[in-house]
Amino acid sequence: MVANVGDSNRFGCSGRMFPAAEITLIREVVATCRGLSRRELANTISELVGWTRPNGSLKEAECLRLLARLEAAGLLSLPAKQPTRPVGSVTSIPHTAAGEPGVPLSGRVERFAPVCVERVADAGARQRFRELVGRYHTLGYKVPFGAHLQYLVSITQPVPTVVGGLQFSSAAWRMQARDRWIGWDDATRARHLPQVVNNSRLLLPLGADKKFGECNVGPRTPAFAGGLAGPVRRDAAAGGDLRGPGALYRRLLPGGELGGDWADQWARPR
Repeated sequence: MVANVGDSNRFGCSGRMFPAAEITLIREVVATCRGLSRRELANTISELVGWTRPNGSLKEAECLRLLARLEAAGLLSLPAKQPTRPVGSVTSIPHTAAGEPGVPLSGRVERFAPVCVERVADAGARQRFRELVGRYHTLGYKVPFGAHLQYLVSITQPVPTVVGGLQFSSAAWRMQARDRWIGWDDATRARHLPQVVNNSRLLLPLGADKKFGECNVGPRTPAFAGGLAGPVRRDAAAGGDLRGPGALYRRLLPGGELGGDWADQWARPR
C-alpha cells in the first residue's frame, strides 16, 4: 500500500517513509533517464535510496507501486508501459501423460516410505508442479505473487512416484482478520511481516490420512529437513488456508524455522 502523509512531497510505501529529499531525487532520476523502462527506473531508484530486502536484493515491485502513486499525484511522468498479456488472463496448464492418474495406492504410509520432498528447481519440475496442482487441487494453479517455494512430494515404494506438492508463499501485506487476531498495528506489521509464511498450496493423494499429511509437511521427513538446510536468516511462522481467519497463523513449523531456502527466495517481490 502507498499513501501520502501530511504534505504532498512525503510518501509512505510498504512500510517505508520517503522524505521530501528522496522524493526530489526520485523525480530527478525519472526526468533525466527517459530511455529507461519502468522496471529499470524502479531498480535504479531502489539502489539509490537503499531500498532492499534482508538479503540485499532490490525492492522492484514496491518501487513500481511508489512510482505509480507519484505519477497519479502529478509529481512525475513515467514512460509508457511495455506490452504485457491482458489483465485477468489465465495461465495455461499443460496436460501430459505424466500427470494422468496412476495406479490406486492403499495402505499405511510406512508401506510407501521413504517419502521424499524435493524443491522445485528446474523447468521440468515446475511444469510438473503446475500440472498436478492445476488438475487436482481444489483451488487450481495460479502464479504465486512474490517470494515463493514449491516442492514435489514423492513416494519410493513400490516404485518412485510423484504423489503431491507443497507451496509456501509470502503473506499478504494487509489482512484485517489476521492483523486483529495477532494484535498488529501498522508499525508492528511492517517489522514482523517477513516472519510470516503462507502454506498457499498443499496437494496430497486422494484419501490420504492425517499421518501422511504430517509426514509431508514436517521436518521429521529427512528429505524435507535436508531441503531446508542452510543458515537460517529469518524465523518463519507457517500460515495455512487464507479462508480460515485467525486459525491460519496458530501453528509453527517445529522449531519455528523455515530455513535458508526461504531466505534465498525473499529476493523476489512480495
